[in-house]
Amino acid sequence: MNILKPLLFVSCLGGVLVAGCAKQQQFEPVEQICMAAVSKGQAMQAAEEVLGQMNFTIDKADINQGVIITRSLAGSQFFEFWRDDSIGSFNKAEANLHTIRRIIELDMTEQNGQVCISCQAKTQRLSLPERQLTSSSQAAGMFSKSSSSMQRLMLDRDQKADMAWIDLGKDDRLSTAILNEIEKKVTKLQK
Repeated sequence: MNILKPLLFVSCLGGVLVAGCAKQQQFEPVEQICMAAVSKGQAMQAAEEVLGQMNFTIDKADINQGVIITRSLAGSQFFEFWRDDSIGSFNKAEANLHTIRRIIELDMTEQNGQVCISCQAKTQRLSLPERQLTSSSQAAGMFSKSSSSMQRLMLDRDQKADMAWIDLGKDDRLSTAILNEIEKKVTKLQK
């Protein structure tokens, strides 16, 4: 029995070391998918369903232009396990550390009897100006008029004027996930 504990410790330590040395999976971004035997309307419907399942709200959907644009959606937090708009460990960590929002733009075109869909997931981070502090007890109110027991985002007029969303660029992982889900949905509809 005395030898069982060290043996268990060594095997767990070995497992951690091997897992840490494992080769990272390579991410292959998908910029566009093209599908045959599907109309632009069917593709738009499938895309709207996928975006709805991911909690995005459609802001603009125009079948003539082949465009779908969503409203901004705040990035999911670690406890929101049912949401899947933060893909990958970096994006999940960033959404937990900062106020992040994403806007999805889908563009659908018909080419050579196929419907081609491209997706752009634009990511932005909220930047709030700091308030002037005169003592360490005011740290809870650095960004807003909060107390140490209750945190609220209540900005004064100057802070509201200086508040900005900083563009962080595209989220290729989310774009790829959306395109893959649309392709699955269309394939399911065709069967």
